[in-house]
Amino acid sequence: MASFVFQTLSLVYLLVIPICTSSLLSHDEEECFALFQFKQTVLHQKLDSWSNTSDSDCCLFDGVVCSNTGHVIGLDWSGSSLSGIINSSSTLFKLVHLQVLNLSMNNFVESQIPHEIAGLRQLRSLDLSNSGFTGQIPNEISRLIQLSLLDLSGNPLRLQNPGLEYLLENMTRLQHLHLSEVDLSSSVPNFLANFSSLKSIELGACQLQDEFPSAIFQLPKLIHLNIENNPDLTGSLPLFHNNTLLEHLSLALTSFTGTVPKSISNLNHLTYLDLQMCYFSGPIPGSLPNLTELTHLSLSKNEFTGVVPSMASLSKLTFLALGQNNFKKRCAYGWISKLTKLDVLRLSSMNIQDEILPYLANLTKLTFVSLDRNLIFGRIPSSFMNLTQLTSLDVSENHLRGQISSTFLNFESLWYLNLANNNFSGTVGLGSFFGVNELEYLILDGNRLSFVTTNNYTNDTLPKLKNLGLSSCNLKEFPAFLREMKMETLSLDDNEIEGVVPNWLWNNSQETLQMISLQSNSITGFYQHPQFLPWIRLEVFAMSNNQLQGRLPIPPETIVIYDVSKNNLTGEIPPFICEMRSLQVLDLSSNKMSGTLPLCLGSLNSPLSVLYLKQNNFQGPMMNICTYGSLLKTIDLSENHFSGRVSKSLGNCSNLEFLSLADNSFEDVFPLWLGTLPKLQVLLLRSNKFYGSIQGLSTISPRFQKLRIIDISNNYFSGQLPDKSFQTWNAMKSVFLGSFSVLGSQVNDLERFGSIEFPYSMKLTNKGVKQEYLKILNIFTAMDFSCNNFEGQIPQSLQDLHGLESLNLSNNGFTSHILPYLGNLKNLESLDLSQNELSGQIPQQLLQLGFLAFLNVSYNHLDGRIPQGKQFNTFENNSYLGNPGLCGKPLSKECENSRVPTVLPPTSRNEYESLLPGDIIDWMVILLGVGSGLIIGIVIGNLLYARYGDWFLERVGMRKNRWVRPLRNTRRN
Repeated sequence: MASFVFQTLSLVYLLVIPICTSSLLSHDEEECFALFQFKQTVLHQKLDSWSNTSDSDCCLFDGVVCSNTGHVIGLDWSGSSLSGIINSSSTLFKLVHLQVLNLSMNNFVESQIPHEIAGLRQLRSLDLSNSGFTGQIPNEISRLIQLSLLDLSGNPLRLQNPGLEYLLENMTRLQHLHLSEVDLSSSVPNFLANFSSLKSIELGACQLQDEFPSAIFQLPKLIHLNIENNPDLTGSLPLFHNNTLLEHLSLALTSFTGTVPKSISNLNHLTYLDLQMCYFSGPIPGSLPNLTELTHLSLSKNEFTGVVPSMASLSKLTFLALGQNNFKKRCAYGWISKLTKLDVLRLSSMNIQDEILPYLANLTKLTFVSLDRNLIFGRIPSSFMNLTQLTSLDVSENHLRGQISSTFLNFESLWYLNLANNNFSGTVGLGSFFGVNELEYLILDGNRLSFVTTNNYTNDTLPKLKNLGLSSCNLKEFPAFLREMKMETLSLDDNEIEGVVPNWLWNNSQETLQMISLQSNSITGFYQHPQFLPWIRLEVFAMSNNQLQGRLPIPPETIVIYDVSKNNLTGEIPPFICEMRSLQVLDLSSNKMSGTLPLCLGSLNSPLSVLYLKQNNFQGPMMNICTYGSLLKTIDLSENHFSGRVSKSLGNCSNLEFLSLADNSFEDVFPLWLGTLPKLQVLLLRSNKFYGSIQGLSTISPRFQKLRIIDISNNYFSGQLPDKSFQTWNAMKSVFLGSFSVLGSQVNDLERFGSIEFPYSMKLTNKGVKQEYLKILNIFTAMDFSCNNFEGQIPQSLQDLHGLESLNLSNNGFTSHILPYLGNLKNLESLDLSQNELSGQIPQQLLQLGFLAFLNVSYNHLDGRIPQGKQFNTFENNSYLGNPGLCGKPLSKECENSRVPTVLPPTSRNEYESLLPGDIIDWMVILLGVGSGLIIGIVIGNLLYARYGDWFLERVGMRKNRWVRPLRNTRRN
């Protein structure tokens, strides 16, 4: 932005200075009078130097430029601390000869840009950036067709009907277009690619939509292009030519896709390239290191793959960010040692499997290093201590080892140090950091350390700690040095701290503490058992897995995350909880709380997104839990005593992704209307009293398009599942090929802690075992309809759910055959069809299920040979029990004909509609046709088989075997 201000001032100089010097004393009295009137309407600092008499020559005052005829043609009052309201009556708009108007970096809050600005027809440069203007951008600006610079950025403005296209279509002389942070909610007009004078485009955070015209990249004079922070803007990088002048290119936080072309090396002048948080894929082109003028390079948070090329040639780099991609392990990173001008290095989550720290020893200008979430091993070398300018170091979640003693004393400017979740060992105390006076963040969580609490300190030697993480550090008590500190964040999880939270922790940090996490200790309560937590700025309160007793302590209204799960809390939820205006996460699960839910919980004014109440003794009906516009993503009421019907207020939960009502006493029909929720991925209704048919699945569409996991087992559902029951379940239809992630909610609006993930968890029967999933991957799909009263055929539409991994239809009354189409579910790992009324043979097509690890078809009426080979060789007897007609391995019962059949190809549906036993008829026709002729044989063969078929087969010693196709679409006797 500073460069653009300079360009604007240069423009002012070129336009007006030569003119002004020829006639400094000439002025237009009417225009000067207008300026003096404007002065009276604003509070100012720069204008105080003006004479108070209106007959003074205004051309001599700061920021005013006049032509040789005395007309005011330039006003530059940028950063002049002007404030007030500019409205349509402002005398500013009487200066009709103005060519340059710069009011940037002032404070005209609540001012709208008046329509009268259209009267300034001679304007070449208009800069109102960062000055507090609000409201709609007036359409009249489109009449200023002489503009070469238009800068309205940094204001809470919006541009609605007519939109961006109307505003710009006649401004063909534009050189600088800066509208960042203005709400455009528009696509980028294609005609901008014809504005050959454009040198800089700033459209960051403008709510841009649709595809960005790639021809804009080819504008002949374009130097600066910034369209970052427009998540709905799509596009791709074009091929670049040698004559491109681009120096600054930022596409960060957009939805650009595709690869980075090799021709990017043609951007010879490029100094700034930011592609972070997009969807670029493929390898980083080997030509990119040819951009030797680069000082800033950010490719982090994309889907780049392959090997990171050596960037040793980018010797001017001061900023390098490559983290959070999918690079191969064992890439070589020795080239980093050549980048001696680096100030910032971000290499998080890159699969680095190397002893990389020695490479950094010569980069003595480094101030910020993040190498977290890699596979970095070894010790911190002594040469690393050369980085005396470091202010922030994050090497958490690696495999570093060794002891921490006085290792970091050289880093006198260090402000942030995160060593969490490595293999550091030994003992460490606060004395190891005496002398690191600027240290505010110290995070040692999750190592093999023992933190020694000592009283050997003075206030002068203590660092300025405000944020401390000592989880899993073998602490027996609260560290005594905390008495002297006003903490902002404190994490002491997974220690052996017993008893109550001491009084001094309340008093010292009452006005500063924003986060306290004491999870997985043996804490029983708080000093004098307060009903209200006293920290007035508290945002995060995490006390899960302790021994808290009594009633729920009430947090302050600032609370965002409130987690007291897995304790011994009793009583009801107090109505005070509904007054928490900032609450996003409420987790009271796994306690001994009881009673009905307060009615106010359904009409919270907070942005609640996570509600966990599972494993308590709550009872009564489900209250209206969602109002229109609810932000709830997760609702878990499982393992309580709720009864009655499912609240239809859930239909208002348009953001809902996870819903569990399992293990209660709900008594209702299937809540088909939940299928309209556009984001619902997990639905658990297990073990209730739901009843009736769910045939509506096939008659109302679309439904459950995002659903990945459904469990309606152990209820009283009945009737048939029609063939088209699952035709709209799109999320289960395709095999997931992207990078996997954990399903969950994310809390972002925290003042100091960035984003915090809350993964969804559930219980589900999979592969014959009821399992608890503490995390659910977005690649997992499952369907459990077991333990109901369903009957009839298994629906044909199951064959389309190619992404399905677990299918459980056991303990029902399904009849007819096992569908050969189930062999199309190539992703299936668990298939349970046990305890039904299925008949016929096990289809050979199931041999195509290469990932099948669990099969149970026991207690049906199946017969014939069990398929042999592949996964079927791993299944044991209990997969087939209760089917007397089955034979072959692994059962001890051998088939009378020992021939092992070959795999049959998938059969078309038409074959299942035949009324004749195809293979047997073919055999009989051939046998009879030898003596009587082919045509006579067919006729006689069919007549004989209809009357004497079974007797004939016994006489020739042949029985129905697995390799003989059974009757299709006939009723089981």
